[in-house]
Amino acid sequence: MIKLEAMRRLIFALAIPALLAAQTPRNRAPLPNEQWVSLFNGKDLTNWSPVGKEKWIVEDGTIHGVGVTTAYGYLETTKDYKDFWLSLRFKFEGDGNSGVFAHTRFKPGTVDVSQGMQFELDRSPNHHTGGLYGDGRNWIAWPSAEYEYVLRPTDWNDMLMKVEGNHFVCILNGIQILDFTDPSPKSFDGTIALQLHAGGGGNIRFKDINIRDMSQR
Repeated sequence: MIKLEAMRRLIFALAIPALLAAQTPRNRAPLPNEQWVSLFNGKDLTNWSPVGKEKWIVEDGTIHGVGVTTAYGYLETTKDYKDFWLSLRFKFEGDGNSGVFAHTRFKPGTVDVSQGMQFELDRSPNHHTGGLYGDGRNWIAWPSAEYEYVLRPTDWNDMLMKVEGNHFVCILNGIQILDFTDPSPKSFDGTIALQLHAGGGGNIRFKDINIRDMSQR
C-alpha cells in the first residue's frame, strides 16, 4: 500500500507540468497568472479563511475538515477566481457530504451561500460525486450512471475541475465524468470554497491543491 501511494504521488507530481505544457493555448503566450501554483503549502492555512464554526486544521500535510456542529462549514480562498483549473486530492474519513464551490459568495456574517456552483463530493453510492449543484437551482447536472463508481470511497481520489465562463468539466481519477455548459449561468466570479455539509457528519481531507488561474480582469 505504501509503494502504491508513493507511485500515485509521483504520477500526480509529473502530471502538473505535463498538463501545463500540453494545454496552454497555442495562439498566445500564457498569461502572467496562468501558471500552475499551489494553494496549500502543507503546513498552515495560508491562502484560506474559515466560514462558520466547523473544524479545519492542517494535519499530516493535509487539510482536515471535521463537522463539530450541525451547521454548514466552509474553508474559502482569500482570493477570487473567475476562470481556472483546480487540481486536488481528497479522501473521505466519514460518510458526510462535502463539495468544492466555485464563484462563491456568502451572506455577510453567515454560512449561507448567496452564489456559487458546487462540485459534489459524497462517497455514498449514486450521490453524484462530480455533479454540479447550487446557485439556488439545486441539481444542475450530474455524471452518467456508469461514472458513479469511479470514486474510491476509502482511498485518495484525484480530481481536476475546469471552470471557464459557463463551461464546467470534472475529471475524477483520470476519467472525465462531467462536461457541461450551463445555459443559464448565475455566478461568474468569487472564491473557491471547500464545504462540510450540515448535519455534523462531515469528515474529509484535502491535499495537493493546485490552481491554474486564467482569470482576466
